[in-house]
Amino acid sequence: MSHKFFISSIFITLCSLFLYAESIHVNYKGTFGVFGKVGTIYNTIDRNATDYQIETKVKLAGVAKILLGGQKEHYISKGHLEKGMMVSDYYVMTTIKKHKKVMKEYYIDHIKKKTYKRYRKWKHGKLVKEEKKDLGFYAKDDLLTLYFNMDKYVRMHTKGSVFTVKAVGLEKQKGIVRITIPSQKAEYLYQKYLGSNAVWYAKALIVQENFRKKKGDIMLAGSQDGFIQKAVIKDILMYGDAKLIRIK
Repeated sequence: MSHKFFISSIFITLCSLFLYAESIHVNYKGTFGVFGKVGTIYNTIDRNATDYQIETKVKLAGVAKILLGGQKEHYISKGHLEKGMMVSDYYVMTTIKKHKKVMKEYYIDHIKKKTYKRYRKWKHGKLVKEEKKDLGFYAKDDLLTLYFNMDKYVRMHTKGSVFTVKAVGLEKQKGIVRITIPSQKAEYLYQKYLGSNAVWYAKALIVQENFRKKKGDIMLAGSQDGFIQKAVIKDILMYGDAKLIRIK
């Protein structure tokens, strides 16, 4: 082996090792009213000075696993960093249930300020449906980066503020998410459901068919290390509250 080849091999190996200089695991336990624990969400965040990747796997448990037929969910967000914020370039949601598989891929063009969606569905391994379309709105966030950027968004605004951001994956509301940061006086309402030891509190309004009145206020509590420590969606239909509690 020549010296040049040896040095090149070492260089390539080191580059691959430091492609993502930081890897963080942030996991949550999910509970849903009368059903108790319904699953665990495993998040891995890899990032360096310029790029990031978030991978999320959902493992269902209990009644949810039975009702959804052992459904598996997998999410990936890839993109770059701007002033410490994760900016999505690509987001994919994959759902597998028995012999069916659905993939929703989102491509964000930051130059043209457009978002494109590709939808594919398979049955028994055969592609049965494919659609491509321009979503008609532009967003720098997807559902994963919105969640993990929330600490920075909250710290950019004062208590009592209401502001909007856009996130890919929420087509029914054109990506618009309304964020409320409670005033000091109103924080007690959040502490009632989220605990009193959070660094900050916020509320995000999203639209989903499975929420009561098709709207869901997600109450959020942030921790010292910049991640959300607890999230609560109040009174979903007749089943009670849905909660995400950080376990790692």
